[in-house]
Amino acid sequence: METSDSRKEACVYHEWMNLQKHELSELNQAIALNSNGPTNDAEMSQLLEKIMKNFQDYAQKRSAMARADVSPYFTPPWCTSLQRSALCIGGCRPTSYVRLIYALCGLEIESQLAEFFLGATTGNLGELSGRQITMLDGLQSKTIRDERNLSTWMASLQEDLLDHPLAGIVVKSDGCGSNGDVEAALDKHGEALTEILREADQVRQNTLKELISILTLPQAMEFLSAGKKLSLCMQDWGRKRDHDHGSN
Repeated sequence: METSDSRKEACVYHEWMNLQKHELSELNQAIALNSNGPTNDAEMSQLLEKIMKNFQDYAQKRSAMARADVSPYFTPPWCTSLQRSALCIGGCRPTSYVRLIYALCGLEIESQLAEFFLGATTGNLGELSGRQITMLDGLQSKTIRDERNLSTWMASLQEDLLDHPLAGIVVKSDGCGSNGDVEAALDKHGEALTEILREADQVRQNTLKELISILTLPQAMEFLSAGKKLSLCMQDWGRKRDHDHGSN
């Protein structure tokens, strides 16, 4: 039976995905306006700041709710099977932001090769400067280290939980009945999982914030638009596959 907490968590997530649709529409409208006339840096900056603030607010809300029951956030039932298969400690892999930039850059170059040979410039992600690429490489290296630290931390939590105290409790008891020692061990594990989820969300926020600072305003908007579209498509593709395979 679905609990009140799980319904609330699912509701928060679906509100977040609906917000992604709205922000994608805002980004695409702003990109279209700027492509047809002079760029409005003030409006673009305000939109980017609002999007980043929404991301921070969502992470904080999620972290607060996870204190009550953190386990679902690592395999969230409100996501599709496809989405869950791509999760890294409750969210997207932080380095995926940088990898998406490189992928978009390559696609832009391929699609506009003729314009490049003619010397035309559009200020999009196909025109990252040498300085930007150097900064992105540095950000990617730093984020990879952060990911490895999180993965090591997660592995240690899993090993510690199984090695001690649960193994000792199982050996000494009959069956799987819950007792004070079990609840205390699981509560301690849950607190550690909540902290690692909060830290992983912080790495995601820091990586995204630094990445946005490296890009120009039009490039940042193009990147965020592609990222949100990809996230929404993953949800739609996952729903279709779950339906085709008889999953809920």
